[in-house]
Amino acid sequence: MKFVIQRVSHASVTVDGTVIGSIGKGFLVLIGVGQGDTRKEADRLIKKMLGLRIFPDENGKINLSIRDVNGELLLVSQFTLYADCSHGNRPGFTNAADPGLAEELYTYVVERCREQISKTAQGSFGAHMDVELLNDGPFTILLE
Repeated sequence: MKFVIQRVSHASVTVDGTVIGSIGKGFLVLIGVGQGDTRKEADRLIKKMLGLRIFPDENGKINLSIRDVNGELLLVSQFTLYADCSHGNRPGFTNAADPGLAEELYTYVVERCREQISKTAQGSFGAHMDVELLNDGPFTILLE
């Protein structure tokens, strides 16, 4: 499982011209599910993500977590995080989980995050989405 975490001032996701999720200050998280991933792995990454201290404190030092700043989450499924570009110019996606497992674990991550972060928005699994964000920093972290 992979989480690409971007600290944002705001972010939104649009499907067919309609905004289906939006947040203010917080994290836009692109979530990739790989073959063999489990809820245990999801729980480990969620705990790590929510504990990351990557927001500035009153002295400008990067020292606060998303909880400390009452931040928001926008969670977007993205199987292309498992693209294999090692052969030729067309990426392969055989390392990505099958859609059934991927959707189950993505939904699980959303539900677990909603239990801990009151403002948690999401994309639409399997849909073509337009994702807009203002990366704050820029600050981007990859958790695997």
